[in-house]
Amino acid sequence: MSEPLVIVGNGMAAARLVEELARTALGRYAIAVIGAEPRLAYNRVLLSSVLAGETASHDIELRPAQWWRDRGVTLKYGCAVSEIDVGRRELRIENDESIAFSKLVLATGSTPLRLNVSGADLAGVNTFRDSRDVDLLLTLAAQKKRVVVVGGGLLGLEAAYGLAKAGAEVALIHLMDRLMERQLDAPAALLLKSLVERKGIKVLLNANTARIHGETRVEGVELADGRRIDADAVIFAAGIRPNVALARDAGISVNRGIVVDDHLQTAASEIYALGECAEHRGTCYGLVEPAYEQARALAGHLAGRAVAYEGSVVATNLKVSGVSVFSAGDFTGAEGTEAIVLSDAKGGSYKKLVISAGRLTGAVLVGDATDALWYLELIRGRAPIARIRKDMMFGRSLADRSEAA
Repeated sequence: MSEPLVIVGNGMAAARLVEELARTALGRYAIAVIGAEPRLAYNRVLLSSVLAGETASHDIELRPAQWWRDRGVTLKYGCAVSEIDVGRRELRIENDESIAFSKLVLATGSTPLRLNVSGADLAGVNTFRDSRDVDLLLTLAAQKKRVVVVGGGLLGLEAAYGLAKAGAEVALIHLMDRLMERQLDAPAALLLKSLVERKGIKVLLNANTARIHGETRVEGVELADGRRIDADAVIFAAGIRPNVALARDAGISVNRGIVVDDHLQTAASEIYALGECAEHRGTCYGLVEPAYEQARALAGHLAGRAVAYEGSVVATNLKVSGVSVFSAGDFTGAEGTEAIVLSDAKGGSYKKLVISAGRLTGAVLVGDATDALWYLELIRGRAPIARIRKDMMFGRSLADRSEAA
């Protein structure tokens, strides 16, 4: 008889775990997936494409309903888990239904941060995190509203791009001195700002939100330096917070995220966590690729293999506001490293490769990310690059020809 395994959360991490389990342990577990969102798992990365009208909402579903049925998975979406009873090995859903488990995986994701400023509770203040948010933002854009997006990281840039392309007048404000400061160095961020502004988005840096004005609805945003931006709506996209309440209330150890070991197991036996809600060796990744790597490792462990997750090389490889952006490894360059830089601001391209001890240790690309995955292979594989050093800035094909010669 199959062992009951329940996954709480129906996002990208959960879907990848089911896919990996189907490959490594098909039939070993009776899998149930419980998700709060009222739809099948979808690619959250593509929400901005839906907002921009570049793809349809149903086209971003990861797998059709038949795929889940063919693998014997019980799907319960539109259902929120209200309690984990660790002792009784049981979950309670909001409608008072109980579900027993032998093994439990928490893939509860994250919640968008809302700034604690005056006016944050006014009508017209929203977030950008899931498909329900996209529906609301599409309405704003269709009405040609003036929208202020708070946050110049990936989420904020994606929201701003989607809104602008859908027809809204958009201003993006960011607390820091450059966009995507966690993923880009200063020159790359400066180029990205220029490319974003070319798309009609007003970008304000070093901009600290002081309050949101309005009687019952949003009328404007005031910055700490006294500037005021007229607005009909405000979108908070200034970061995420791991969803840990369910685990914490069950007595499972949490810090910023749900604490897991190298088998992705929490402090409670046979209860695991992965994705944005998990904290491994003090790190919450909040990115898709580490979640997929965790899913692969956890599936191997649940299949009885000697597999461990030892952390991820953080990499960003996306289109940000319609601009290709990639970064990986130590892209800022620690002491003792050297950098090769190719910058073409007019052409909208920037490349930086960081080298240490004869190996590629970091990279930043803006505009042209054609060879991003190759650079990532070199970083992760720690391959010596002496024979291709003078050519690798110009791409894999030229470097391969040079190495062959």
